[in-house]
Amino acid sequence: MKNAFLQILIFFWKIIVLFPRKIQLFFGNCIGYLFLLSENKRNRFSKVNINLCFPDLDTNSAYRIYKKNIILFGRVIFDTGIAWFWSDDRINKNIPYKINGLELLLRYQRLNNGVLLFFKHSLHLELDSRILAMNAEIFGVERKHNSTYFESIQKNGRLKSMKGIADRNSTVSFVRWLKNGKTVLYAPDQDYGLKKSDQIDFFGLPAATISAPLKIINKTGCNYLFMNTYYEKDNLVIDIEEPKFSTASSIMFMQDLNKYIENKIKLNPEEYLWQHRRFKSTLGKEKIYK
Repeated sequence: MKNAFLQILIFFWKIIVLFPRKIQLFFGNCIGYLFLLSENKRNRFSKVNINLCFPDLDTNSAYRIYKKNIILFGRVIFDTGIAWFWSDDRINKNIPYKINGLELLLRYQRLNNGVLLFFKHSLHLELDSRILAMNAEIFGVERKHNSTYFESIQKNGRLKSMKGIADRNSTVSFVRWLKNGKTVLYAPDQDYGLKKSDQIDFFGLPAATISAPLKIINKTGCNYLFMNTYYEKDNLVIDIEEPKFSTASSIMFMQDLNKYIENKIKLNPEEYLWQHRRFKSTLGKEKIYK
């Protein structure tokens, strides 16, 4: 019964993402305003996180970020639908974008050097990944969806341009890819619990931060880059950069990476996925996200 309902929803989803981009943006904003008027837990998580991470902002300034974030959240259904259901040709014809630093990534790929490509969770991360993978050979890491049927839709959508997807709990696959000179997208900015994480500051607050990245880099001998994405008006911009972090220890590496991500978020705070309970393991999900 659940699968039948999901199939109906996805059928209509595929239809609405056939609308021209201008109409999508209009309806996306309308959906965003409806979200803004609703009482739901994701709105609450977003507001809590923004207030925690920007304590120096006055109430009106913090609310403006929150309001823009929720309105932009309404576009996710369209950006993700484009990423999963559109052809490469249709994306190139209808989605204006530019990739700065692509040659840096392609140079490593031509040299057959593995690249761990860090990125932050933007609201439009699915579209970011799809567009990058249309222009370079990219592999990905994911958390499997609880629904087997939806997981198949998600995986097939991501594999429209990605060369492979590995579960985040199965490091064997993406370690092998890196050793073989492949590029793997990796987002370290969510709370996956303290079992495999260290408490490292994020916006000045202790946050469960995965400790694996430097171990993976040392084990595979791969390089690391960072992909930052944002909109300039309606043009999607992807910046590929080569930061330098301390490799003295996993903690120092992740301190530098967390700070780097913070600085990128601050440039376009309304586009970040604040809807995730980033501090649930350290500040208490029942205490701050109740």
